[in-house]
Amino acid sequence: MVEINFDGIVGPSHNYAGLSLGNIASASHKGDPSYPRAAALQGVAKMRSNMERGLAQGYLLPLPRPNDGLLHRIGANADTPAQLRAAAWSASSMWTANAATVSPAPDTADGTCHLTPANLVTMLHRGQEWRDTKAQLDIAFADTSHFTIHDAVPPSFGDEGAANHMRFCEEHAGAGVEVFVYGRPGGRFPARQHEQASRAVARLHGLDPDRCVFIEQNPVAIEAGAFHNDVVSVANERVLFTHEEAFADQAGAYDAIRAAFPELEVVEVPSSAVSLADAIKTYLFNAQLLTQPNGSMALIVPEECRENASVWKWCEGMMASNGPIRQIIPVDVRQSMANGGGPACLRLRVVADPATVDPRFLLSESRADQLEQIIASYWPDQIDPSDIGSSSLAGSVRTARGKLLEMLDLGQL
Repeated sequence: MVEINFDGIVGPSHNYAGLSLGNIASASHKGDPSYPRAAALQGVAKMRSNMERGLAQGYLLPLPRPNDGLLHRIGANADTPAQLRAAAWSASSMWTANAATVSPAPDTADGTCHLTPANLVTMLHRGQEWRDTKAQLDIAFADTSHFTIHDAVPPSFGDEGAANHMRFCEEHAGAGVEVFVYGRPGGRFPARQHEQASRAVARLHGLDPDRCVFIEQNPVAIEAGAFHNDVVSVANERVLFTHEEAFADQAGAYDAIRAAFPELEVVEVPSSAVSLADAIKTYLFNAQLLTQPNGSMALIVPEECRENASVWKWCEGMMASNGPIRQIIPVDVRQSMANGGGPACLRLRVVADPATVDPRFLLSESRADQLEQIIASYWPDQIDPSDIGSSSLAGSVRTARGKLLEMLDLGQL
């Protein structure tokens, strides 16, 4: 078994409607023109670069948009607020860190890899996703001798998936300790991950209670725009790379993880070196922390990190310190960043044998070429705010997705 990163292919309806309360980047770019073709090609380029490093790479597909079923259920008409109508056009499923929570087979009671789609009920534009997401998971991970796919947890408890979940282990294929990070309601911005949703997922996945840790996210971080834990923390194997203000009780969080996983190695970035505001603006922690084939760890960060003096100074110092993170690799995902999603948002981590996964969801050089050809030919070049809702754009978006499904022989989606 290896860790496979499943990136979301940016959908042809990618736009900046500013639908995500608490997501500062999304709000600040509301009403800007978007560039779906560039966004999707940036995503494929990121996948290619990881694959070229010898890492297993997969992808998940854009969901059907515009979602006519959602428009019908909200009784959309000419008087419906634009924000409500825009939800049916959202391409937010591109951020597959919110697609599901994943517990690899070594962690579960029945020895299968468990996946629970996130209900994403806090936001209308995301709450429509889970059934279509599950339809993809049911195909990609159809081998029931290796995978168990659940329905989302009840909508009374908000669940945002792997963006609030970390796993620590000596190696990906070995038994791990799973850490669930939740928020408490009552602040200026919604705390999207409910503690009881996390506990329900842990039970559904058959996890050993002694190898599960539940930690509260720092409400100060949520107020600052860290709407998911992966905006201020990222983990890989024995390493936790985190901001000093990530957790409500920082020392207590480290102690709780160490009690279940004594090998924990913390790389903490102090606020005096990188402010919480700069960490969120650059998405230093919304990065892919990866184990490369030679055993060293690399951090895949947005280009915005290199453009921020304090953040890049810290990165250079970290690389010179001979610590566990030996390489930092900036990537261009500016179209995603402008809507509030960095490299970590764009991927779902699944530890599995690639031979057990439907090959239509795995990337190769030839498949990457095909994806780029479809995107270059059919994805809209630009979407302006006034385009949302137009029948011509709807036709273009549906045609683009249809061509992708046709190429992959996934017409059932």
